[in-house]
Amino acid sequence: MFVDQVTIEVKSGSGGSGFVSFRREKYVPKGGPDGGNGGRGGDVLIRADRQLHTLLDHRYRKIYSAENGASGGTARRSGRWGESALVRVPCGTLVKDAVSNEVLADMVEDGQEVIIAVGGKGGRGNSEFATAVLQTPRHAEPGLPGQERTLLLELKLIADIGLVGLPNAGKSTLISVVTAARPKIADYPFTTLEPNLGIVRYREYDSFTIADIPGLIEGAHFGKGLGTQFLRHIERTSALVMLIDCSEPDYAATFRVLRNELASYSTELTAKTFIVAMSKIDSADDETAERIDEFESSLQIPVYRFSSVSRFGLGDLLDAMRSMIPDDGEQSSREVP
Repeated sequence: MFVDQVTIEVKSGSGGSGFVSFRREKYVPKGGPDGGNGGRGGDVLIRADRQLHTLLDHRYRKIYSAENGASGGTARRSGRWGESALVRVPCGTLVKDAVSNEVLADMVEDGQEVIIAVGGKGGRGNSEFATAVLQTPRHAEPGLPGQERTLLLELKLIADIGLVGLPNAGKSTLISVVTAARPKIADYPFTTLEPNLGIVRYREYDSFTIADIPGLIEGAHFGKGLGTQFLRHIERTSALVMLIDCSEPDYAATFRVLRNELASYSTELTAKTFIVAMSKIDSADDETAERIDEFESSLQIPVYRFSSVSRFGLGDLLDAMRSMIPDDGEQSSREVP
């Protein structure tokens, strides 16, 4: 099961209390204060792990608590620090405060680690309060409480290319042919109910990742169909492929629906580099070919024609995808006519 949004509770450990004690030594009738400090409470850390691909684990474990610090001891012995709690998340996870919606961390790199809740400081023992005036302090500090937070974890798949199209546009078939991913494929709408990620082996020593985003329909930003629940994954992509089934009656209208739904979610999505590709071209007749030519002329950008079944045009399409991925990782944009 693919889970890309979940809420969890985290609590760092409280600091240990300081200790009150006095030295007891032979021939020393009035030993001084020697109570030790309490140990610091454990932190709650979040670590990105590339071995994880979903937030499913956090659906069943909702609370993460670090260990409290131990109290101080005699002979100025400090209490043991509490063990920290570790929350492992997939790369691409956005960590937000569920109350304020503030972004606390963006976990992108494998091994990236962030302290999300700091452990409480340990209290001072009575030996810390001894002065020339107060030589026998009989009090110590309690440890400070740990932090408690409610976190919203949002996973945004990190991919170079995002495939966007209406249901049954051929996205799943394409990703199954050019990568090792095996998404569900059928001849009815909404067969893809969760994003699929695959790696394209391009030429001999190169590769890039593509994400199959579940189909949009007109009015998705109002909650129709699958709504906008998976559009967050497109935000991580460097570029988009607008996939249109060549059997569609009106290519321009389909293109506008896709662009409008992306813009309704975020104007940043419409600023991404994109290409347009016509799928299932092996079933096209002469009339369809003329309509595609007219559509290409109206867009004033190349429209790629391909068939995942016969593999016609796949080489050119993959070349176009690879050319949109900046080597320096920076995104570029294309003006939409």
